[in-house]
Amino acid sequence: MSKQRVLSGMRPSGKLHLGNLVGALDNWKKLQKDYECFFFAADWHALTTEYNSPEGIQECIKEMMIDWLSVGLSPEKSVLFVQSRIKEHAELHLLLSMITPLPWLERVPTYKEQQQELANHDLSTYGFLGYPLLQTADIIIYKAHRVPVGIDQVPHVELSREIARRFNFFYAPVFPLPEPMLTEVPRLLGIDGRKMSKSYNNAIYISDLPEEIRQKVNQMFTDPNRIKRSDPGNPDICNVFSFHCVYSSPETVAQVNVDCRRAAIGCVEDKKNLAENILTYLAPIHEERTRLVKNPQIIEEVVENGCQRARGVAAQTMEEVRRAMKIS
Repeated sequence: MSKQRVLSGMRPSGKLHLGNLVGALDNWKKLQKDYECFFFAADWHALTTEYNSPEGIQECIKEMMIDWLSVGLSPEKSVLFVQSRIKEHAELHLLLSMITPLPWLERVPTYKEQQQELANHDLSTYGFLGYPLLQTADIIIYKAHRVPVGIDQVPHVELSREIARRFNFFYAPVFPLPEPMLTEVPRLLGIDGRKMSKSYNNAIYISDLPEEIRQKVNQMFTDPNRIKRSDPGNPDICNVFSFHCVYSSPETVAQVNVDCRRAAIGCVEDKKNLAENILTYLAPIHEERTRLVKNPQIIEEVVENGCQRARGVAAQTMEEVRRAMKIS
C-alpha cells in the first residue's frame, strides 16, 4: 500500500450535531489527503445498546451518509460503507472470541462507565460486553495502521493491539498492530452547558434549518457571573466564545475576547453574531444536503460501491485468517 490505512466508524443513533462535526468529521475530511481511509456506519454497534428498538437504525444510516457527504467526505478518496453489509466482520469477530480472555473485555474502562450512564438499559448481554472485540474485528480486518479516536477510546485500540498480537503469536503474522491517532478537538458543549447530546436535547444539528440554529444559539449559556449588560465577562468560561473559536474569523475571536472582558458587547448581540457565523460556515454543507436529499439514489450508489470495495479487502483478509488457523 502506498499510503497508510485509517479506519473509523460512527454509530447511526440519531442526527449528527456540531460536536460530531468538529470532533470527528472535520478530522476525517483532512485525513483523506494523506491516508487511505475507510469510514463505516457501525449499525451492529448501535444494536449493543438499542437492541430492543432497531427500527430507526436504517433511516439514521441514510441521514448520516448524507451528512458525511455534505461535509466533504469523498467516495473517490475514502471507502464509505455499512458494517452489517460486510459479513466478514462477524466471522472475524467469532474467531477472535475463541482466543480473547474474558477479563480483557471486563477491564475495558468504558464497560462499567456506560453501564452506569445507561442504567435504564439492560446491558447484561454478551453483545455489550463484547463490543470492543467487534471493534477489533472492524479495525484489523482492514489491516488499519491508524485509528482516529478520542482519549476515552484509547483503551479500545490498546485492546485491539493485544488481540492482534495474540492472534499473530498463535497462528501467523497476519495483522499489523493499529495505533491510536489522537487529534486536538475543539471543546463544544451543548446549548445548556452540558455535553452536546441528542439524549440531552441540547444539540445544534448539522441539518438544522437557519431559524432553528438562531433560536438554539440564543438559548446558549454564557458566563454565569455576568448578570447585567454592564458587567465584564470572562470568555474563558463562556460556551458562546468556544463556538466563536471554531466558527468565527481570528479577527472576530480576538475582538470578542476584548469586548466581552470590558463589557463593550452584550451577550444577546454576541449570540446573534455567532449564529450568523455558524450559518455562513454551514451554508455550503446545507446546499449539498439539499441536493442529496433530492437525489437519494446517490446515497445508495455511494454505499453500494463502498461496500463492494470494503468487502473485497475484508474477504482477502479472511482468506489469510482461515489459512493461518488451518480452517480454510
